[in-house]
Amino acid sequence: MILVTAALVVIAAVVLAVLRWDDANKLASSLSALAGLAAVGVGIYAALPSSARTRVRVSRTGRAVANGGTANTGVSGTTAVAGEVQVDHTGDARASGRGDANTGLHLD
Repeated sequence: MILVTAALVVIAAVVLAVLRWDDANKLASSLSALAGLAAVGVGIYAALPSSARTRVRVSRTGRAVANGGTANTGVSGTTAVAGEVQVDHTGDARASGRGDANTGLHLD
């Protein structure tokens, strides 16, 4: 993406250098207006709630052991998880007594 931006800047600089002063001034004003609109669009996109784009990935976790507690090698959360959750190749989870073990996805 940075190479495309750099190429556009170089092209604009060459075009502005070749044009007559009045034409270059008009083109520069138009390019500035377009850049301003693009900046507003990027700002609006950045302000959108990030939970809509949340992605959680758990992979290749180790071993978890609990004695009366919770052993978790996967993902544990609420049903309000927004976005994509991927769990693969999780480790062993062992719980003894009144414990709870989770090696995958556990939603309350």
